Amino acid sequence: MQFHHHGYVSQDPRVVAAAGTGVDRPVDLPDEMDVLIVGSGPAGMLLAAQMSQFPGVTTRIIEKRDGRLVLGQADGIQPRSVETFQAFGFAERIIAEAYNIAFMNFWGPDPQNPQNIVRTSRTEDYGLKISEFPHLIVNQARVLDYFAEAAAHGPARIAPDYSVEFLGLTVHDDGEFPVEVRVRHVAGAREGEVRTIRAKYVLGCDGARSRVREAIGRTHVGELAAHAWGVMDVLVNTDFPDWRTKCAINAVAGNILHIPREGGYLSRVYVDLGEVPADDNHRVRQTPIEKIIDKANEILRPYTLDVKEIAWHSVYEVGHRVTDGFDDALDEDRSPRVFLTGDACHTHSAKAGQGMNVSMQDGFNIGWKLGAVLMGRSPESLLATYSDERQPVAQQLIDFDREWSSLMARKPEEISDPLELSNYYLATAEFPSGFMTQYPPSAITATAEHQALAAGFPVGKRFKSAEVVRVCDGNAIHLGHHAKADGRWRIYAFADRSGVRLRDWAAAAEGMIARVTPPDADVDAVIDAKVIYQEAFDEVDILTAPAMFLPQTGPLHLTDWEKVYSGSPNAWTDTDIFVEREISREGAVVVVRPDQYVAAVLPLEATAELEAFLGRVFLPA
Repeated sequence: MQFHHHGYVSQDPRVVAAAGTGVDRPVDLPDEMDVLIVGSGPAGMLLAAQMSQFPGVTTRIIEKRDGRLVLGQADGIQPRSVETFQAFGFAERIIAEAYNIAFMNFWGPDPQNPQNIVRTSRTEDYGLKISEFPHLIVNQARVLDYFAEAAAHGPARIAPDYSVEFLGLTVHDDGEFPVEVRVRHVAGAREGEVRTIRAKYVLGCDGARSRVREAIGRTHVGELAAHAWGVMDVLVNTDFPDWRTKCAINAVAGNILHIPREGGYLSRVYVDLGEVPADDNHRVRQTPIEKIIDKANEILRPYTLDVKEIAWHSVYEVGHRVTDGFDDALDEDRSPRVFLTGDACHTHSAKAGQGMNVSMQDGFNIGWKLGAVLMGRSPESLLATYSDERQPVAQQLIDFDREWSSLMARKPEEISDPLELSNYYLATAEFPSGFMTQYPPSAITATAEHQALAAGFPVGKRFKSAEVVRVCDGNAIHLGHHAKADGRWRIYAFADRSGVRLRDWAAAAEGMIARVTPPDADVDAVIDAKVIYQEAFDEVDILTAPAMFLPQTGPLHLTDWEKVYSGSPNAWTDTDIFVEREISREGAVVVVRPDQYVAAVLPLEATAELEAFLGRVFLPA
């Protein structure tokens, strides 16, 4: 990581200096604010961490609870989420404490004794097969802790306002703060007080029973499936040999999805409770934990569970619902003011490990857009792309989860191929990993007209990092890992063999970037540009790189040496990024959004196209 460019730093460099709204931040919830986040779940806390990078924006987050989440229900962390954690600066630490899924084993009825189960297959997990990031299991509460730390350490110094309950809102047609919000203090010195506060924008991150969703007239579309599951986090003694390996167990008595948890001892067990009668009226949700444990033992025969402690348990009925819109713009002529994220706009089963992961990507998508609009960098029309982009993703998730849940709930006699579930698990790996999302062409995502120039960076999909060599010191690093969740766009210029096209491109691009950058800001404050040469790092004369790749930043105007890279192998990497990501030897330009999605692939000579694209995304500084 880079620091010291604002002067010598002796403390933790992850704690940046407070700025703007983070200086003398009011303790009490103010009457007016730019952004109000309702709910401190995964989407809400990611949003807080993202908005903390915009100290010129007043952001508050309210939560009815009286403090941090102690025990979260979600636990599966897909590789795309770990990639996101990298951008927020805590991937390495959360990986160290999480459970890394290396294999998934599948169990079915013993052909010799169908009442017992036997292992039918052992499958390598997909995480590190399709990404440099693993597939993890860690308590949702810890994920929220890390985002809370990022929010508190960002320049805006954002922290949740606990014990504040959202009651309702009204969106007015005019005024600087058009969203009128009613809240109630539920604890503390102001307990019972009902207040009206105002905001420019409101984010509903308040879960499946969202009051924000209700307030803007959006509705869930879908229904509950007639199937119930008990779930428990338990500490046990057992003779089941795969207790520390993720398992899908299909038995005559029912089904179990077993997931080891962090710490080496805790495990989560989803237990199939069977079909739910139409007239059950949710009584299945009152199933006692003893019955869930008995059912688990029945499924696991001939093995047994001796449960020593129950950390948490619940019963749920599988539901697949998506909201009819992710913002309040029922009239398309009006810009949205209220947005829904996470369970407030899509709900599904927990067994595909998607809830927390997709919710965080909702937050990542809208956060940088709000920051760009409120900072005056981008037009307000940018905000309409949130629902356009995320609603189709939610529907894809619902469709995938419906199929996965149905496969998990089958009876043995309904299974013709014992390897079908494991084959499906691997064949669909890219979707649950979070890497299938591909945003369609829009004002902020170009067409794929020039895709052949960089086939390994599909337009609309997340920027798939690869190793390069930093020219200034010869270290091999992942190119994408240098990009932090700071709201900046990235432009990666892959040089042509001669470097002539690159120089011409840089001369034009430098002026484009300057036009959208405030004159009192660092030259890379809005768009961070990097160059990747084809030559070996020790063959590149760094001082001959165009000046835009050696910018002087910070109050001391220190040269940034970490924007010039070699795409060729060296002693520390075997990767040639031009080969690995199928980049033309004639060079290419890859434009990447702040949420790490590829926005455009262009030829080096297509400076007019680049200027037109930036003109749609940015306002003049």
